[in-house]
Amino acid sequence: MDNILSSPIRMTIKFLICVNKQGQTRLAQYYEKLTLQEKNALEGEIIRKCLARVETQCSFIEYQNYKCVYRRYASLFFIVGVDSDANELSILEFIHAFVETLDKYFENVCELDVSLNMMIPLNFRCFARVCPHISIRCLSHPQIMFNLDRAHFILNEMVMNGHIIEANKANVLKPILIMDKYVSQNK
Repeated sequence: MDNILSSPIRMTIKFLICVNKQGQTRLAQYYEKLTLQEKNALEGEIIRKCLARVETQCSFIEYQNYKCVYRRYASLFFIVGVDSDANELSILEFIHAFVETLDKYFENVCELDVSLNMMIPLNFRCFARVCPHISIRCLSHPQIMFNLDRAHFILNEMVMNGHIIEANKANVLKPILIMDKYVSQNK
């Protein structure tokens, strides 16, 4: 699968939403500017449409100017909104690569892994030496509270500005594993 997504895909992802079977949003990332009201309306309508479909129906729906591709894994639905001319099968492969990466990191990923945040204090100067390729803006205080929402971090390693930039699990997990090692060493 890494070969399928290793070359850049020329399409723009507009959003990725992960919801549970009850329709509660567990992870949401938008790659275009929408107001909070627009996001709520979009999520509500798309989630309602996707959850109402049965397994025998295809995993693609059209909504306004989006093509929505979704896939269910256990109790979670991963919904990706793309341009109407995007390739649905490549988006299904991207969703699968994202879920496999989450599963590899969390070792049997579940809803709680996707929805929980962990606050970890980090010394920025030490962190910058360990992970120089990760840019974190340290404003004025050397000790920062770094909101390490690992599922978002993994997604951000895979998608930048709505474009899939990496799908290789090892490459995606490398920086987060370095951070985990640093945190465990400095406890």
